[in-house]
Amino acid sequence: MESKSRKREQWSRKREYILAAAGNVVGLGNVWRFPYLCYKNGGGVFLLPYCIFAVLLGMPLFLLETVIGQYTQEGAITCWTKLCPLAKGTGYAIMVIQLYSRFYIIILAWALLYLINCFRDPLPWATCNNPWNTDLCVDLTSANNTEVHGGNLTGNWTSRNITKSSVSEFWERGVLSMSGGIEDVGSVKWELLLCLLACWVACYFCVWKGVHSTGKVVYFTAVFPYVTLAILLVRGLTLPGAWQGVVYYLYPDPSRLADLQVWMEAAAQVLFSYGVASGTIITLGSYNKVKNNCYRDSLWLCMLNSSTSFVAGFAVFSALGYMAHKQEVPINMVVESGPGLAFIAYPQAVAMMPLPQLWAACFFVMLILLGLDTLFAGLETITSSVIDMFPEQMRKPWRREIFLMFFCSAGFIIQISLTTQGGVYLFQLIDYYAANGACILFVSFVQCMAVGWAFGAEQMCDAVKEMTGQRPSIIFHLCWRYFTPLICMVCFICSFLDYQPLKSSGGHAYPDWAYYLGWCMALSSVIAVPIWAIYKIFLTQGTLRQVALPHPRLTVLWHPVKDLVSPKTNKEHLLDETELINMTAPVLDKLLT
Repeated sequence: MESKSRKREQWSRKREYILAAAGNVVGLGNVWRFPYLCYKNGGGVFLLPYCIFAVLLGMPLFLLETVIGQYTQEGAITCWTKLCPLAKGTGYAIMVIQLYSRFYIIILAWALLYLINCFRDPLPWATCNNPWNTDLCVDLTSANNTEVHGGNLTGNWTSRNITKSSVSEFWERGVLSMSGGIEDVGSVKWELLLCLLACWVACYFCVWKGVHSTGKVVYFTAVFPYVTLAILLVRGLTLPGAWQGVVYYLYPDPSRLADLQVWMEAAAQVLFSYGVASGTIITLGSYNKVKNNCYRDSLWLCMLNSSTSFVAGFAVFSALGYMAHKQEVPINMVVESGPGLAFIAYPQAVAMMPLPQLWAACFFVMLILLGLDTLFAGLETITSSVIDMFPEQMRKPWRREIFLMFFCSAGFIIQISLTTQGGVYLFQLIDYYAANGACILFVSFVQCMAVGWAFGAEQMCDAVKEMTGQRPSIIFHLCWRYFTPLICMVCFICSFLDYQPLKSSGGHAYPDWAYYLGWCMALSSVIAVPIWAIYKIFLTQGTLRQVALPHPRLTVLWHPVKDLVSPKTNKEHLLDETELINMTAPVLDKLLT
């Protein structure tokens, strides 16, 4: 039997996996991206392309990656050795994307800084009596009867023609101290630096003991966001003007279905919100027991993810409807996407409510926990992949903790650049190029081709039946072979045809060197796939099919679900590696020769 140091971990309880997976897939995008996209792209009509891509793109990929992890009992890189060695470059591409995704921890630092300021009275973003405010600042009590444009307030209530809301100035000058551009780095924001350090420390202790620590943390980090979301939902729907916001959120505009951009954004949202092609689903699934019903789990988790996105829209837009009602402006003047929604529009809305500190604290606690779940799942993906590649060395006592400490320390040091005055521009560059939808589409396409055609969709369906006792629907078989890779490739091509260079928040272009850096980051992940494939083809003897498929003996040795009968005890048991070699080696050697 395997030595204790080489034994791979498993979840202590089934609910720990469910909570960890739910926390991973339900993230910031459900709160700040889906509601805005739904409003922007035809309201309730946007749900049609979203649901189509959820069925044909999100759910098949989510199930596929869960099955890969549970069936192989390996991380995001070594799992391909047992399925399709030619596609192992996909695992390396995922690791590169995960390394870039570590930069999203700065969002938690921003949210933590906001949370700390929630305990001040009045809220610092509600007034203009702060050191960072300018003469153009307008506090929320003076913002009525003005127009709101992306955080800027314009009106004739004073002799000035252009003004800034106090919320916008707190975000741009109080939190970020934004410089003029990416080339102007400026000084470090020490408050933000300390918040970043706290976030890295939290991520470290969430995963430092593997699933034994992660499985305990998720009881709080995965459940409490739903409690706060329910509180904010009830509070939002009881505010004056809330239903005006809900109508704007879901008002259908069927003409938008003719716009290709609507369908592209629906596909991108499904990929991001389901967390596919990031390795986390494979990793979390690999810690399951082999006989776990991953088919049922995947379907429920996918429905939970989509329904959370839909419900979050009511919580967000009811508050924005209240803000529009208070300011007597159309709601389209207060709606923003991304960081603008989380750090400008919604804080401005809660600042107008009674007990603003309470609602603001609830909102930012929810944001922090949503982001923390996703980030430490990604950190676990990187760690487990390294451990699975070097099991003899890394599964010894304290090796995991030491590796994690070095990795988190290096990540923190590198990300100090994000806490500078020009850090937000660097973050926008990484977000736009390094971890963009095109990279995820390409990785998803390769995964489907490797499993659907090289390993075989039929064989993968057999694996699901062996593990769960239930064969997946024929729709998943068709998706893995045809629909999902076709959609991924079409969207991948369209993303290049529709490419627009990144612009800063002020609408200014980045310098040329920044665009070159962005494209280098984008290519650094996808280039791993063809490089590994070429290396494997030229350095391995045999036909292309022999190169793509695992060695027959390897397939027998790792096969996790063959419960064989012991001739001595006449009872079912899982044969160890030595017994399998003794039983199968003579036959396999004869077949191979």
